[in-house]
Amino acid sequence: MAITDWPASERPRERMLALGPSQLSDAELLAVWLRTGVRGKSAVDLARELLAHFGGVAGLLSTDHKALRTIKGLGDAKLAQLSAVAELARRALAGELRAGSALASPQAVRDYLRLSIGGRPHEVFVALYLDAQHRVLAVEELFRGTLTQTSVYPREVVKAALASNAAAIIFAHNHPSGVAEPSQADELLTRSLKDALALVDIRVLDHFIVAGNRALSFAERGLL
Repeated sequence: MAITDWPASERPRERMLALGPSQLSDAELLAVWLRTGVRGKSAVDLARELLAHFGGVAGLLSTDHKALRTIKGLGDAKLAQLSAVAELARRALAGELRAGSALASPQAVRDYLRLSIGGRPHEVFVALYLDAQHRVLAVEELFRGTLTQTSVYPREVVKAALASNAAAIIFAHNHPSGVAEPSQADELLTRSLKDALALVDIRVLDHFIVAGNRALSFAERGLL
């Protein structure tokens, strides 16, 4: 049954206008954006399928176009709209980080990282460069790898941090496997980076592992 055949009180758009967006589920909000479904599926059905397939809103918004194009019902127009929404969300979160201390907004850091790299199909290693007040100066993708690993070179990290005039730094990388747990190699790399950056007076404040909707903090685990 098409959404237009539903009672008005159950249609996502009408519910949003009457109750506000906070009262809608993720699938209902996504259905409002999709507007239409595909043959045999309403917009809500398609929205639920997308969220399940990509691991939630963050996974969907951080997934690249190649993966999204495999889903029937997502044409160029919808892909362009989705990219615009994702970029607006990233910019909003980045603006929030730049406006205040990254340490005072740990949830904003997590949200930004989940949205930026949580759904990548390959590993990436990124750095958030911070000033002395821990405000974000810039975010840079330093290295890109394969499905299971990436190579990180401490000398290049130090050069990039100095070029950004960073006083502190937060690292993050994703696990496409979906498991947000640090490996022994992750721990050794973090210690190596921390020691190398300490030589030039740059503090490593945290290292996040992002897997889908999860973001594990080394600092919270006592691994720094």
